Amino acid sequence: MGFFSKIFKPEPSVPHVETVAGGLYAPITGQYIPLEQLPDEVFSQGVLGAGCGIEPEEGLVVSPVKGTVIQIADTKHAIGIASSDGAELLIHVGMDTVAMNGNGFDLKVQMGAKVSCGQPLLTFDMGKIRAAGHPATTAFVITNSDEFPNLLMDVGKRYHITEKIGQIG
Repeated sequence: MGFFSKIFKPEPSVPHVETVAGGLYAPITGQYIPLEQLPDEVFSQGVLGAGCGIEPEEGLVVSPVKGTVIQIADTKHAIGIASSDGAELLIHVGMDTVAMNGNGFDLKVQMGAKVSCGQPLLTFDMGKIRAAGHPATTAFVITNSDEFPNLLMDVGKRYHITEKIGQIG
């Protein structure tokens, strides 16, 4: 690693994504698990909506859709996006990571930003999450899933960022 790359961390690179209307793409590289397996009852019981869990392999979150950033947690661990199809998506990195007060999280977008599928949203340090005593398991939910009765998410597989994982409508 050269001197400048030690000082200035390069932006993560992601492949260009050709999206399909209604398509839902992987926001994080890792193993996608059923929502019921998340170690948090609010998520696992579907209180916030239908979705899945992700066991991340790396600390990069990209937009799973084309849309607008509509929510960013003050503690940088969660981000909400309204897709161009009308779905409201929540990506909540780690469980109980609100207690970290933003330590280990770096936002790449601001509130109200228009985002394209595959655009970096935030990075996170899995080592810091685990050192703080929290699982890095991430919740990925459609908070208005009741408006999308044909929502489909294919879980039980490993996905790389921007691979198609399902269909919103």
